[in-house]
Amino acid sequence: MKRIAIIGGGITGLATAHRLIEIAETTQQPIHLTIFEAGPRLGGTIDTTHRDGFLLEHGPDSFISEKPEAVSLSQRLGIESELIQTNEQNRRSFIVRKGRLRPVPEGFQLLAPSRFWPFISSDIFSLTGKLRMSADLFLPKKKLNGTNDESLASFVRRRLGQEALDRMAQPMVGGIYTADPEVLSLRATLPRFLDMERDHRSLILGMWRKGRTARNQTGISGARYSLFLSYKNGLQTLVDALEKRIVDYQLRNSNLIQTKIQIKTSVNRIDLTTVGAWTIETSQLEMFEADAVCLALPSYIAAKMIADISPSLAKLLNQIKFASTATVNLGYRRSDIDHALNGFGFVVPFIEKRSVIACTFGSVKFAMRAPKNHVLLRAFVGGALQPEMLELDDREITKRVTEDLTELLGITGDPLFNDISRWSNSMPQYEVDHLTRIESIERELASLKGLTLAGNSYRGAGIPDCIRSGEKAAEEMAKQNG
Repeated sequence: MKRIAIIGGGITGLATAHRLIEIAETTQQPIHLTIFEAGPRLGGTIDTTHRDGFLLEHGPDSFISEKPEAVSLSQRLGIESELIQTNEQNRRSFIVRKGRLRPVPEGFQLLAPSRFWPFISSDIFSLTGKLRMSADLFLPKKKLNGTNDESLASFVRRRLGQEALDRMAQPMVGGIYTADPEVLSLRATLPRFLDMERDHRSLILGMWRKGRTARNQTGISGARYSLFLSYKNGLQTLVDALEKRIVDYQLRNSNLIQTKIQIKTSVNRIDLTTVGAWTIETSQLEMFEADAVCLALPSYIAAKMIADISPSLAKLLNQIKFASTATVNLGYRRSDIDHALNGFGFVVPFIEKRSVIACTFGSVKFAMRAPKNHVLLRAFVGGALQPEMLELDDREITKRVTEDLTELLGITGDPLFNDISRWSNSMPQYEVDHLTRIESIERELASLKGLTLAGNSYRGAGIPDCIRSGEKAAEEMAKQNG
């Protein structure tokens, strides 16, 4: 029976474990699977709770179906019927400009417009800014050198101008990656825009062509909000289903598959023995042996565990930087908010100098998130551009968030409650040449048989990306130990 250890019980580690169970069932190769999780619960940043009729997502609140891994996993777990789309009404978002929420122009996709009139008539940009953005239609494409990578800021600035960067690209992309656009890798995060310049020369021309094709095929264009999915009872549904699958085998004591989950168990270090097995030392100084190990952890934590056996790999892992964020859930009476809330939320440009970097209207975006005549708001603070926010205590963060929301949404009453979740060093920063760095990590890793790395540090930060990363690690370990 092959002994496999997964260190890290977030969505990546759980997906790794589930895929190993599937492979064992198919190949009839016996495995003994142990998950080590330092915290008191599984799921990592996915954390759903209920309070006074509200459904609170303390981490992410959805995933995108365009990447199929999360939907596929839901189908195999038998929870596909629990999936829900965003509400069909109010499928749009806003950007703050001079203290007001302005709707994102219809057909505008993160960086550039796919439709002419909504862009021209928008009051997000000045006339000068619109003229500069229009110059993209005539600019030549740039030939990139080396890795064909470029920062988001550099790309948007040369194609569309500074105002497009400040007013649209930075807040829209920052809301996803909580990153500094001056160092964010476009190749690692939004490669389609680099490819669009290569294929169409003009970014706007490429967007218009793709937008026209999309309208002809589906009758719509712009942001595809229908692609965002969650579950009726929140993302915790996925975590609970995975945990149940693993625990079921723990209770069965099967001759084919044995599982064990150890929460509140951090790992100090791992080591490779002379006979090719791995030893795992926990914080309680317990020792375990395994034939294969998956580090389903942030890269900087993985680096500490392998520093003694591969200093060169640890050095590469430590080059990936991280940002910290906090999520603030607030419940309100609908009558206390003047704004129509006719969208899914808003993002705030850094140049607006606000404490909030984004806010989701949670009970507008998804059904069953708040009681009747009430509203759930989810505000976000911190990130790479405002790390000082995480140095404040909960009371001060709440004060600053409520002040911003009161002004921007016309709120007249106090929140019924507020709930803050801090996520320290949770968001990897995919800086320029990130993918080259990952290739170097993978080459170093190849020399350590039985060791795999998985998680949001490497090739995608979303839930489907983490699932894909974990399942790939499982397949590699099964192949090595088959």
